[in-house]
Amino acid sequence: MKTKIYNFLNKPYAVLIIMLVAPLFGFIDRNFVFFFALGAAFLLLKSSKYDWSKFGIGEKITRKIVLKSTVIALGMFAVFTLCIDPLLQLWLGDYDLSSIDDIRGNFASYLILLFIVWIFAAFGEEFLFRGYYMKGLAELLGNTNKTWLLSAFITSLYFGVSHMYQGLIGVVSVFLWSFILSLIFNKNRNNLLLLVLIHGIYDTVGVTLIYLNMDIAITDWVQQLF
Repeated sequence: MKTKIYNFLNKPYAVLIIMLVAPLFGFIDRNFVFFFALGAAFLLLKSSKYDWSKFGIGEKITRKIVLKSTVIALGMFAVFTLCIDPLLQLWLGDYDLSSIDDIRGNFASYLILLFIVWIFAAFGEEFLFRGYYMKGLAELLGNTNKTWLLSAFITSLYFGVSHMYQGLIGVVSVFLWSFILSLIFNKNRNNLLLLVLIHGIYDTVGVTLIYLNMDIAITDWVQQLF
């Protein structure tokens, strides 16, 4: 049975089937969608005898990469906070952040969420959406520059829709954010850890502002400028 599963996951078309089947688990719980697909990706990793390069993890973290990821993350955060999100909020309304509202002023919940952010959002989502979905889909479609760009668009849209719980603005904003990360991965196909750091730093800043109750004040201030 294990051999059959490994053989299936190693088929080029398996990534597409996983992408189509995973959303069905949303009828049980939205988290099951993520963990089902992540489990499939890790089984594929195991079948490759933990060849991390198969998922774009071929470079080690260096000080240069840490600095680069920090600059990119903070730059993206500034652009989205000051420009993109305020415009989207005018048209699509506010984010639904009810799922993490309990961290406001609660240090213990804040620390727990940071742990979850770095393990499951930063590493887990990048490993799944860029390292498995985007890379696998691009290779399935022909492994050309055009198919990588097409895969970047498809997987970013898929990632955006997975954030429907944040409202329509969450879908659109996360799609745009994800597409930028996908373009970065397209230029650094062997350096997925760069994206993991960008994702983690970006989310850490956002979560910290929510914990400090500063996100609402910043949003109100920016909206006044518009």
